[in-house]
Amino acid sequence: MQSVKTNHTQKESVFSRKTISNGVRPNFNEEKKLWKRGYKYVVGLDEAGRGCLAAPVVAAAVIVRSKLKSQRSKSQFKSQIFKEVKDSKQLSSKKREELCKLVTKNPLIEWGIGKVSEKVIDKINILEATKLAMKKAIEKLKKKPDFLIIDGNFKIDLPILQKSIIKGDEKVFSCAAASILAKVTRDRIMQRYHKKYPKYGFAQHKGYGTKLHLKMLKKHGPCKIHRKSFKPVKISSKIASNS
Repeated sequence: MQSVKTNHTQKESVFSRKTISNGVRPNFNEEKKLWKRGYKYVVGLDEAGRGCLAAPVVAAAVIVRSKLKSQRSKSQFKSQIFKEVKDSKQLSSKKREELCKLVTKNPLIEWGIGKVSEKVIDKINILEATKLAMKKAIEKLKKKPDFLIIDGNFKIDLPILQKSIIKGDEKVFSCAAASILAKVTRDRIMQRYHKKYPKYGFAQHKGYGTKLHLKMLKKHGPCKIHRKSFKPVKISSKIASNS
């Protein structure tokens, strides 16, 4: 990804492109194009937990108002959120929690969360479950979306115009914000599951297939929230039944 030079002698608007040390910060370029074409409610979508071996997949939908009504709102949005929001994978857990609060409490942002359980994932597969979680997140929005920007390479079966962008959470502000909300929501779920199933270490790996998780799966076999259709879980289930 190429960095973009900016003229530091000129003031930048809240929706202008910014650079960071490792490339381009998520920006409003995609949203601005759509706003200019008359799409008022542009939704950024992302998920968390798609590659996990346990628990639900969680999606978030984020709408940023196309027009900021006051200079105070612009400066608040710019200083508190715009400078720090990026792909959730590039942030610490503490920073994600901090930004999640800022995003969800900001009057310029509307958001929704959708969750699909491990049982449904096993029935319809993880891709379809991800799409379903995104649909549920969209349903939680008060405003009816005009356009969807999806982080990924798939489309959702909805009568709404949409665009898929690979690594959209690294490029599009609303997708980056959605990635943070989805990740924080799911991490909180996994913290609760850790208390219920402490021997698996869910608080540490959040259900991803780490060495620790695979070791605990092999030792204890799958628990109720494991995705039985996923290969490592299937293998551990067979090992547990034969021991």
